[in-house]
Amino acid sequence: MLRVGITGGIGSGKSTVCLIFETLGVPVYYADEEAKKLISRDEVVKSKIIDLLGEDSYLDGQYNVPFVKKAVFKNSSLLTALNEIVHPAVKKHARLWMEGHSDKPYVLKEAAIMKKGADLDKIIYVSASEEIRLARILERDTERSKEEIKAIMKNQFSPEYFKEISDFIIENENNLLIPQVLAVHQKLLTS
Repeated sequence: MLRVGITGGIGSGKSTVCLIFETLGVPVYYADEEAKKLISRDEVVKSKIIDLLGEDSYLDGQYNVPFVKKAVFKNSSLLTALNEIVHPAVKKHARLWMEGHSDKPYVLKEAAIMKKGADLDKIIYVSASEEIRLARILERDTERSKEEIKAIMKNQFSPEYFKEISDFIIENENNLLIPQVLAVHQKLLTS
């Protein structure tokens, strides 16, 4: 079984591409969604976050997103420390999830943060220009400001980095996605 990462910047269309793969019967691990579950349910993760950010990081047992965002938004060392708690937990959870799908030719792990050789055999990059990504995010996330979205984009990996680490690139500008996904799917089935 191949372990395939699918990545790209915010608003690039990773989730849409993953849905196409899912219709082809490919299991997809959504790292951000699983991270949220681990942050809310895993007692070890919760304890480490409280040690890092204080008791206000959880209210009535629920992750206090506004508090945490405010705490880490302008403090890169706190953000790094938070990521050092969450990312290893997600990596371990993803590995176990993948082992549970070993009967499949390949599985996908969708994540915005990805590194070459990070327990993955291949990487797919979903590419879109900053202008298109910004427009998509403004349309879907009406509570976010343009400045907040640009700050998120600035903190993510560059398109050059994604291209360098990727084995496949799916262009999600005005290109048709299904033919591109089918082409990558066939290559992965024969790898």
